[in-house]
Amino acid sequence: MYEATGKLKVIFDTQTFPSGFTKREFVVTIGDQNYPQDVKFELIKDKCSWLDNFQQDQEVTISFDIRGNEYKGKYYVNLNCWKIVGANAGGGTQAPPQQTPAGNVASSGEPSADDLRSDDIPF
Repeated sequence: MYEATGKLKVIFDTQTFPSGFTKREFVVTIGDQNYPQDVKFELIKDKCSWLDNFQQDQEVTISFDIRGNEYKGKYYVNLNCWKIVGANAGGGTQAPPQQTPAGNVASSGEPSADDLRSDDIPF
């Protein structure tokens, strides 16, 4: 688990793939004024709508996991956001908690192995 704080620079539209997989990417500018870094994060599945509660240039804190995979001899790294909190005039705004189907144990917000198995790699 990792955490980063910065300003939302870009919020992209939700992408839906033929397999039914959805993701939404966003960029946060992290670091001081001398050496800022633009870092791209992603939300997957039902978390995509979380960004509807945020605006560009808003200060946010992101909790995320680093996810890596290999596809056809190339290696990819994704920063998978599982919590986003924004600062505003009224204090912090947290994305809604993850909903789980009745009877299922709440997961850590990470996709299952079945979710990741697809011929349609989502990137």
